[in-house]
Amino acid sequence: MQRRQGRVSAGLLLLLYQISQVGLQNIPSVTLGVLVLNVFLFLNPVKPLSEVCISVREGFHRRDWQRLLLSPFHHADDWHLYYNMISMLWKGIMLEKKMKGVWFAYVIAVFSVLVGVVYMVLEFMLVTVLDDSSYEMNCAVGFSGVLFALKVLNNHYNPGRISNILGLPIPSKYACWVELVAIHLISPG
Repeated sequence: MQRRQGRVSAGLLLLLYQISQVGLQNIPSVTLGVLVLNVFLFLNPVKPLSEVCISVREGFHRRDWQRLLLSPFHHADDWHLYYNMISMLWKGIMLEKKMKGVWFAYVIAVFSVLVGVVYMVLEFMLVTVLDDSSYEMNCAVGFSGVLFALKVLNNHYNPGRISNILGLPIPSKYACWVELVAIHLISPG
């Protein structure tokens, strides 16, 4: 396995193992394509993370709009990639079968761009409301925002389900919000 940053990518190895357990033939084509694209760009980044991450300063003030397309498909490390792609695997299998490939690909593309726009708007609001320009420099990468949007969409298509979060049964329509708060508390960065 190729090394990135001088160490073996245990998260990447685990991801490949779990994909093999599901079986490539059981993964719909768009979902598989998203997984392959993310792994490929992890191993062969287009640019350094500092040049693909999305922020108010880089995306809006410097008008570097390519970051809207690049930031969701780059990950900070192998575990970031692993957690996002395992989530994509399960959400993709469920949603792509329900929505069909072309529509699912369109949704992924739209969510990928919109998440960056929403991120910049929220960061700009923090700058304005808190009068703290440091928020303009917060730079984000990864597929997490797209996955959050897919979770909301999955809850729409599968209403009435119960999710188990940290051992607590939570109605799925609220689970994505509980997960968002829990992730922020566990890993604030």
